[in-house]
Amino acid sequence: MADIQDYGMFTDAGNIMVGCIVAGAKAANLTWSQVYDMLHTISRIEEYGEATDTAVREVVYDAIGAGERDENFWV
Repeated sequence: MADIQDYGMFTDAGNIMVGCIVAGAKAANLTWSQVYDMLHTISRIEEYGEATDTAVREVVYDAIGAGERDENFWV
């Protein structure tokens, strides 16, 4: 099994979930706002509550290339 990317989630399952969001976002060229909405949605699930923590958002923002597109981090 490949190494699990660390997105700042508290568990491997959380990092895998966020990794799926990142992969899908990159494949579909989603905006930061769209990805943030996904993080917000999964944060409602107890196991993924930290998905909207600043540390997680910063890693995901960079991972999808939102900074390179000059998208506003504070949505």
